Amino acid sequence: MPQVSHRGEEMPASPIRRLVPLADKAVARGIKVYRLNIGQPDVPTPPEAFEALKKIDRKVLEYSPSAGLLSLRQKLCEYYRRFHIDVEADDVIITTGGSEAVLFAFMSCLDPGDEIIVPEPSYANYMAFAISAGAKIVTVPSTIDDGFELPPVEKFEALISPRTKGILICNPNNPTGYLYTMKEMLQIRDLVKRHDLFLFSDEVYREFCYTGAPYISALHLPGIENNVVLIDSVSKRYNECGIRVGALITKNAALRKCVMKFCQARLSPPLVGQIVAEASIDASPDYMLATYNEYVERRKFLVDRINRIPGCYTPIPMGAFYTVVRLPVDDADDFCRWCLEEFDYEGQTVFMAPASGFYTTPGLGRDEVRIAYVLNREELGRAMTVLEHALAAYAELHPRI
Repeated sequence: MPQVSHRGEEMPASPIRRLVPLADKAVARGIKVYRLNIGQPDVPTPPEAFEALKKIDRKVLEYSPSAGLLSLRQKLCEYYRRFHIDVEADDVIITTGGSEAVLFAFMSCLDPGDEIIVPEPSYANYMAFAISAGAKIVTVPSTIDDGFELPPVEKFEALISPRTKGILICNPNNPTGYLYTMKEMLQIRDLVKRHDLFLFSDEVYREFCYTGAPYISALHLPGIENNVVLIDSVSKRYNECGIRVGALITKNAALRKCVMKFCQARLSPPLVGQIVAEASIDASPDYMLATYNEYVERRKFLVDRINRIPGCYTPIPMGAFYTVVRLPVDDADDFCRWCLEEFDYEGQTVFMAPASGFYTTPGLGRDEVRIAYVLNREELGRAMTVLEHALAAYAELHPRI
């Protein structure tokens, strides 16, 4: 039998999706599963998106340009200007979701063996994309006790080697909900400038910042305009993950030329998704505000409930719609599996993402989970009741020594 590739063997399973078969089996047994594992919002998609779908009058659903529809790229530029991000349509390349934007950025910027420095915990698929590009992620750990604030810049400096090609941040952060301060962003800027690195900045959650401090984009930082590769997606802000439309934005013309080769090789991003995305940018301010306010209330509700459960702790996330939670267990991977395979409370259980999958450093996150607060408050409340009973039952079976 032929052997699969080493790359395929090294590719990590998704901590967000790898337990899905167990959740499906629980549902088949008649168990209600509260899915807190994935950033799939339950907030309705804006009506403008569905109106655009209904009014498609094309006779052929053709390939779009490899860089994406010009009208969408122009409209995105108008959107970015609301956040004082000044880019032109030529700076924007439409991708099949934010995931493809990260992959194409890595494939275009990194050679096999190159290294990227990433604060951890971080979005698990970054590791998968790095492996696809033959690159290596080198991590700087942040801790739940410090609220996952950016580690001291000296720790980044100590990791820079001749193979270091870039720094990757997610702001606001997935999985922690941390929002980088101006001071932290300027420290990153200075490091990038000093060593002439790429700065990959995943900013898909910019609409969800819950602090009075301003949102700082990597494209706000002067002096590194040609170093920045901004990653974006319409999935979260318009609650339309399934249309698979993202964007890669950079002022670096040489990099855009390289990215376009990968874009042409995959032909084009989804035509129908782009039509929906373009219409969604016209979502009303009332829709955007209502979505934002809903997450503010969910965040407050969830953090309060979690921190009332004996042995649990989560800091207050300042952005996105995730939080990392420390649980009173020694093995959160086993606990999450057990919740789906062996436990239910009044016919209900919880599905969470073990946080170990968001760390690269062995042993970190073993007692943590990521929770996405993408359910309404009533369901979040029931899920937290189930979680509290699950922890109590698990403690009886697995007493901590």
